[in-house]
Amino acid sequence: MSTSQQPDPRDRPARLTVGVVGAGRVGPALAASLQLAGHRPVAASGVSDASRRRAALLLPDVPLVPPAEVLQRADLVLLTVPDDTLPDLVEGLAGTGAVRPGQLIVHTSGRYGAKVLDPALRAGALPLALHPAMTFTGTPVDVQRLAGCSFGVTAPEELRLAAEALVIEMGGEPEWIAEDMRPLYHAALALGANHLVTLVAQSMELLRAAGVEAPDRMLGPLLGAALDNALRSGDAALTGPVARGDAGTVAAHVDQLRRHAPQTVAGYLAMARATADRALAHGLLKPELAEDLLGVLADGGHGTHGTEGAAG
Repeated sequence: MSTSQQPDPRDRPARLTVGVVGAGRVGPALAASLQLAGHRPVAASGVSDASRRRAALLLPDVPLVPPAEVLQRADLVLLTVPDDTLPDLVEGLAGTGAVRPGQLIVHTSGRYGAKVLDPALRAGALPLALHPAMTFTGTPVDVQRLAGCSFGVTAPEELRLAAEALVIEMGGEPEWIAEDMRPLYHAALALGANHLVTLVAQSMELLRAAGVEAPDRMLGPLLGAALDNALRSGDAALTGPVARGDAGTVAAHVDQLRRHAPQTVAGYLAMARATADRALAHGLLKPELAEDLLGVLADGGHGTHGTEGAAG
């Protein structure tokens, strides 16, 4: 890091004024974590009542101003807006002259790399893509969760160290993602985190329908162990009727889902097929048992397979 009176911004000054454009769930949390590292949030923009409440909670005394004014006040600007609005926002800010040379412009989109910030780059800004691989609630707990959180980092090579330094200051762990790999990287996170929420919510609904009074208490230890096993062992952690080739049990599952929760059948069948394919490929599902199982999955459980078996 430069020690001169006017440090090269590419080396990142020791302390920065921070602005947030888009006071959703992510921006205020990142700005608050930067504040803990000694930086100074000076402005934020937010339109909805929820945005204003989040800003007041996580960034008290930081004024809410229009986006262009945020850029006027801040050395480091966090663009924390939905993916689909980011390109137009960057174009608009650069086109109106709001972007200053040497200003750090950071977006937190998982989908995009640094190229979406090209209009700001042409205006002299320093573009960084820093995506926290974390789900956010819009409350102070988000700041705590950033400790040890991985960030997908994409930036011009000469800004790589600056990008990684900011992530470390927020308590995160930088993971370098190539520009052309950003959509695949983001798809992987969505496949795991977003679909997990849907699966857990459906499972809790089905348990309630089966008479379980505390489905969250029942699922917590089971899903925690399954996640830990999967992270440690990958496909070797597969258990249950699909991996065992229990075609009758799977057929019974599908029959019950059709009766009690038909909206879940398509998802169950799709995940069971994917599980069967992976179990076969890794030698967990015996080929001689796979034929009946795949038959159940192909006909959606309408066959004449047995309906008894363990579900664990």
